[in-house]
This record gives sequence, C-alpha cells and structure tokens, in this order.
Amino acid sequence: MAVLTIVSLVCALFAVAFVWIAVLALRQRRFLRTVTTTLSGLLALALGGLAAAVTVGVKGYRALTHEDLAARVRTEPIGPQRFRATVELPDGKSGQFEIAGDALYIDAHILKWKPIVNLLGLHTGYELDRVGGRYNAVQDEQGKPRTVFPLRPERTVDVFAFVRRHPRVLAPLVDAQYGSGTFVGAERPGRFEVMVSTSGLLIRPVPDSAP
Repeated sequence: MAVLTIVSLVCALFAVAFVWIAVLALRQRRFLRTVTTTLSGLLALALGGLAAAVTVGVKGYRALTHEDLAARVRTEPIGPQRFRATVELPDGKSGQFEIAGDALYIDAHILKWKPIVNLLGLHTGYELDRVGGRYNAVQDEQGKPRTVFPLRPERTVDVFAFVRRHPRVLAPLVDAQYGSGTFVGAERPGRFEVMVSTSGLLIRPVPDSAP
C-alpha cells in the first residue's frame, strides 16, 4: 500500500513537471514538444490516479496468507427460526444482528492480483461483505422473511465493484475477483471462528462450544 502511495505521488510530480515543460515549450513556439510533453503529463496523471484509486479502493481489505481469522461469531436462538448473531472482527469492531433463518450465512469479497502487482505491495486480499440468515428448506427461502446486514463500510471507491462492472480496465492487474460464502446451523447457542483461505471461507466451532 505504501509503495502504491509513493507511485501515485511520483506520477503526480512527473505530471506537474511535464505540464511546466509544455508551458515553456508553448511560449517558445515549439509546438511538437508542447504536444509530446502534454501527452506525457496526461499519462503520468492517469497512472497516478489509477494508483491512488487502487490504494483507496482496497482500504479495509486484509492480506490473505495461508489461512486467516476473518471474524469470531457468537449465535443465540431468540425464537423459532430466529437468532441473534454477534460478529467480532480482528480489528476490534463488532456488531450484533437479529437474523431470521435456520443457519448463519456470511460471505466475503476476494481479490487476487497478478504477480507484477505483488511487487508493488498488493497481494491477495479479502473483506467480509455481509451476514444474514439461511433456511434449511427451499420453501422457507422462497416464502419466509429474509435478513441480511452489511459488514463492510461504504466507500467512495470500491475496487471489487469497479472490476466487476469494468473487467477490461484493470485486466492487466487483476488475476481474479470472486465472492465466497459459508454457513452454519444456528438452532443452538454456539461460538465459531470464520476463517478465510485461498480456497474461500469456512466456519469452525470454537472447541469449548463444540458438541
């Protein structure tokens, strides 16, 4: 991330320098040099803007190693096909949600960058997206209330959404972008760890709460 920030600042400085050179060339009526330096400045500005946008867009994404703890969850039934879920994130943030369904469902966005981008400090990253409920029966899914809550903050630049809408723009940089989800029964009180690996999300019961 720090490398991308430096890249964006360096590109901005180059853009300013090229614009200054273009202005001097225009005053000297050297029109060919004015055009070439102006185009170079625009290119540097575009590259700097792209680096800045990626830096802002992946803020909140956590680097994915072999297997990471994405969240700790505690569930408590509060009625027929209803339960309360408390989600605690590794950064200390937490939330409590009243959910309809037989099972807890949670999903995440995963971004995998190409090796050339890894050199700039960006590696495969993930961010939990939403938590909700899941019914065991398809008929219940079709006719009963459904609940879903966001786990990630709203942001001005969302790289995952941008890649999904404009896949060709970042195609040279992004190796893969996909969603991964998992669920676990919530009929009884339980404590779980939501883990994320290169193969996606999984939920494990905390040993002292396992049957």
